[in-house]
Amino acid sequence: MITKRLIACFDIIGDRVTKAVKFQDNIDVGPAEDLASVMYDEQIDELIFYDITASAEKRRINIEVVKKVAARIFIPFTVGGGIKNLEDMHEALKAGAEKISIDSMAVRNPAIIKEGALAFGSQCIVLSTQVKRTQKSLKIPSGYEVYIDGARLATGMDAIEWIKRGQDLGAGEICINSIDNDGTLSGYDIELMQMAGEAVSVPLIASGGAGKPEHLKELFSKTAAQAAIISSMLYSPRMERNYKVAEIKEYLMKENIHVRPIRV
Repeated sequence: MITKRLIACFDIIGDRVTKAVKFQDNIDVGPAEDLASVMYDEQIDELIFYDITASAEKRRINIEVVKKVAARIFIPFTVGGGIKNLEDMHEALKAGAEKISIDSMAVRNPAIIKEGALAFGSQCIVLSTQVKRTQKSLKIPSGYEVYIDGARLATGMDAIEWIKRGQDLGAGEICINSIDNDGTLSGYDIELMQMAGEAVSVPLIASGGAGKPEHLKELFSKTAAQAAIISSMLYSPRMERNYKVAEIKEYLMKENIHVRPIRV
């Protein structure tokens, strides 16, 4: 039985974690390195770090903040935002990342997926994609379109065709970020994740919409997702109350969802 993973995702502006709704109106949460320590102590399975303004500002990822976060945790750590080439990937890995997430740059230059996989191994390359519902058409038959630059720019690309191409180019994991559900606390886009699971065979991460443990049960029971980003549940200022990792895992285990148990 595959162990399902719970992931905290840091949307970084400067050196601070923020939370948004549908990729807009980011609210400050706190210093990235301090929140990383809290998440590690709570035994989150993995951490993803996105420098969310790097691509739009056409700059490299903030390596110094990556180093500070990496120094506080000893769990799988994925880093993305402003990754333009193999040199940027290498710098992020040297700073403490275990995996590299590529998103907007992969759309602009798909060859970077293959280059990264050849240089560092497919297991190191995560294709992250921002996805929004749209009208089905010959160009976008799935009804889901790829966006880039922090969900600011529509690409006209079909999301399902894009992740299939990403897998073929060598991505070892795919993270699908639902723009429509992001920060809404209303649950994951189950239809989107079901379509993705039918299209690719590499591990899938679902992002956008988690508001209560029942949403995770639905995701893991109805889709092929192997991991879920649960940031809003853990530290969003918009939550009526934040959950502890332990109580989420306890609920899932009672519902026969296989997760890594909390160490005592």
